[in-house]
Amino acid sequence: MLIIFAMFMSAVGLYFVNDVLFGLLIGIVVWIVMCLITYFSGDKMFLSSAGAKKITKEDFPVLYDVVEEMKIASGLPKMPDIYIIDEDAPNAFATGRSPESASVAVTRGLLVRLNRQELQGVIAHEMAHIANSDILVMLYTGTILGTIVLMSDILLRSRINTRSSSGKGGGYIIILYLLALILGPICAQLIYLAISRKREYLADACAAQFTRYPMGLANALMKISSNTDEMKSANNVTAAMYIVNPLKFDKVTKKLNDLSSTHPSTQERIKILTKMANVDFESYEKAFKAITHKSQSPVTGKMSKGVSWAVPLAAAAISTAIPEEEPPEVKIQKHRQTENIMWKYNDYIFIECECGTKLKFPPEYKGMEMKCPHCKKVHFV
Repeated sequence: MLIIFAMFMSAVGLYFVNDVLFGLLIGIVVWIVMCLITYFSGDKMFLSSAGAKKITKEDFPVLYDVVEEMKIASGLPKMPDIYIIDEDAPNAFATGRSPESASVAVTRGLLVRLNRQELQGVIAHEMAHIANSDILVMLYTGTILGTIVLMSDILLRSRINTRSSSGKGGGYIIILYLLALILGPICAQLIYLAISRKREYLADACAAQFTRYPMGLANALMKISSNTDEMKSANNVTAAMYIVNPLKFDKVTKKLNDLSSTHPSTQERIKILTKMANVDFESYEKAFKAITHKSQSPVTGKMSKGVSWAVPLAAAAISTAIPEEEPPEVKIQKHRQTENIMWKYNDYIFIECECGTKLKFPPEYKGMEMKCPHCKKVHFV
């Protein structure tokens, strides 16, 4: 959106004034302003677009306790704000330009499907993104990507305006600039994707250390990736923020989309976590190289800085990821709890009937009374 708007403004400047520098100046000024807006308010815009609602400890004590535990384990100076997204698809993301302004958001489906150890793994992964300043890194990388796209477009327009194709060598120049226009953004996008994938691997490695139990995250990733529910609030712009790409692709195009995805293969991430022999960066690096056959690990250079407990893992935990399913009654209880939270923060009215039934009224309800479906008592709204 920022790129398109800045390109449009630069085009307006070139069209009406026919001045390359003026058009370039307009595009750059608009781009800087929009980037500043994104830097200072991007997290709020993203949370709002996801429909996230901020909660307190009283709303969901288990989630609050897990976030607090991982905050301590990661060494963050401040407790992140906690949000819940009213989506059945299990997923999560972290946002905020600094640890002091960080937030963690999880979907309702994630809270229902995951047990405590799996939830710890997911929250630890998001805490790692905050601790490693990944959100700020991706913001800067995205800004550079947008700048390259913008400058390529402006240069093409300026060359078309200043050199007609009838001039000597004009045709060749236009071809060169067309190539720059096409190849520049593609190369920048590939760099962006490579950085994004590397940060996901690093967050997995850190999460294993924070929880001292890589299988928690491995099992969580398996449950999230096997989900079939659609993530309605996600799109191509916001997908990179989630722990697992929330966009679903058909089998025919899956291979191509894996190449152009902001996330590494989820199955690959699970295999690396299950192959770890100890809870340290060195063990993750060995597992990473064995699974991906890549020479450079995403944790290279971090091993000397990271805390290494080197806790041996049980042989049974190294074999494969086998998510543990909670009893149906536990899932039903968590479903009702998260549903009540979303109703509360969407301004629903609650009335406790004498028979124990909790009546819920949406804010747009226009009636004056409601009859309890169980005891038939009439309640006035």
